[in-house]
Parts: sequence; structure tokens; C-alpha cells
Amino acid sequence: MNQNYQTIEFELKQDVGIVWLNRPEIHNAFNEVMIAELLDIFGRINEMSEVRIVMLRGRGKSFCAGADLNWMRGVAGYSYEQNYKESLNLSKCFYAIYTCAKPTIAVVHGAAIGGANGLLAACDFAYADDNTVFSLSEVKIGIVPACISPYVTKRVGEYGSKELMLTGKRINGPEAEKFRLVNKSLSAEMLEVHLESVVKLLRTSGPKAMSHCKNLLFEITNKLSLDEAVDFTAKMIADIRASEEGQEGMAAFLNKRKPGWVKE
Repeated sequence: MNQNYQTIEFELKQDVGIVWLNRPEIHNAFNEVMIAELLDIFGRINEMSEVRIVMLRGRGKSFCAGADLNWMRGVAGYSYEQNYKESLNLSKCFYAIYTCAKPTIAVVHGAAIGGANGLLAACDFAYADDNTVFSLSEVKIGIVPACISPYVTKRVGEYGSKELMLTGKRINGPEAEKFRLVNKSLSAEMLEVHLESVVKLLRTSGPKAMSHCKNLLFEITNKLSLDEAVDFTAKMIADIRASEEGQEGMAAFLNKRKPGWVKE
């Protein structure tokens, strides 16, 4: 891909697309440019058949230090309409990550401050270095973690979110795991080993099945009542059983062989 970005980089390693936050000199703090570029790359990734798994990482010493101070100085003087427009783009950014058709993995190190927690919480998996510092610190400057709240609350729950959001306290990786803000916290050495094991597992899953599974979870979690889910889920499995990938997967299982998407 020849797209030139100012604040992020995209790297393809085999079938893993890595989105790097790339402002290491300011700990990958985000501004309106990074938000727009993240929206763009996650839109493109959905159309990339060569990408089966997506990682979101930060260059340099930190995953992301939250909002860029220079950007915040400008935002402080915005009109309501300007503030709404930029905040809506931020909300759309988290939503684009959350609804990505491919499995997404946030790899968190150094610091995850403020809005950075929206980036990691919107991913399907989040793994952290034990020494990472997390903080939902918005209340300390008189604002609220509004745009990230749907995703943080999905991970942490209502009362865990209250503790983190109302106090703005700092926690480390193991504490973030206890809050369920991240799936797992590990030493720096073991983090990369664990990532490899997760990628290996995902590679044995049907690529289209994973996308369908994400859509299934999105619908039953965010949209459908239990009554509506009865018909929706029955139709989904009927469609997928008849699909090319579904037929291949079931045939491989019945014939005790590996399905075509698993490379030797």
C-alpha cells in the first residue's frame, strides 16, 4: 500500500497487518490528523484480502499518551459546532476499530492515558506490558471520557468504570488485567511470545468465519433482543453452513484433515 501517512504507519507481516501509532517524540499522542488517518486505514483494512489479523501498536516508549496538548489548546477555543465535529470523528475512530471485520489486537506498553484507553478497549484483544501505566485521567482536567466510554465500559463494566473514571487513578498492567481493561498483562519478554501464540491460534480459524463471528457478537450484544436473536442466529448458521468456507471446514473435520486456510 502506497498511502503516505503523517502520524501512523502500516506494515504487513505475512497475513498480519500492523498499524503503528508513529509520533514517538510525543508518546504517540493523537490529534485530528491521527484520528483521520486511523479512520482511513481501518476502512482500507476491511477490503484487504491479504490481511487476516490486525495489530495496533505504538512506536517508541509508549502506546499512546492520549490527546496531543497542542491539539487540546486549539480545541479549548473551538465553538460548540467545531467541538462536536471533531468529537464525532473521534467517536467514529473508536467505532471503526470496534467494527473492523478482522480480529484486532492492541499491544500496549509504556503508557495508555485518557483516549488511548478507547483505542485499546475497542480492539478484540488487548495485551499489556506489566510496566504500562494506565489512567482515565479526563476528570483531572474537568472533562469526561465520553467517546471512549462505550468501549471501556464493555470491558470493565459499570462499577469498574466508575472507579477508574471518577478517580482518574493510575494503574499498572496487572491491575488493568484485574479490572479486565486488558485481556492479559505480561513481562515485556513474554508479551511477544504470547502474541505469537494468539496469532497462531487465529490462523487456524476460518477467515470469513471470524468476520461472521464478530458480526454475530456485534448484533446480539448491541442491537437484538433475545426474541429477535432466535431467528437471526438460525438464519446466520444456515447461511454459513452452505457457504464455501463452511463446506470446506466441515468436510475437513469429517475427513480428519486440515482445512484449506490452514498453512502447513
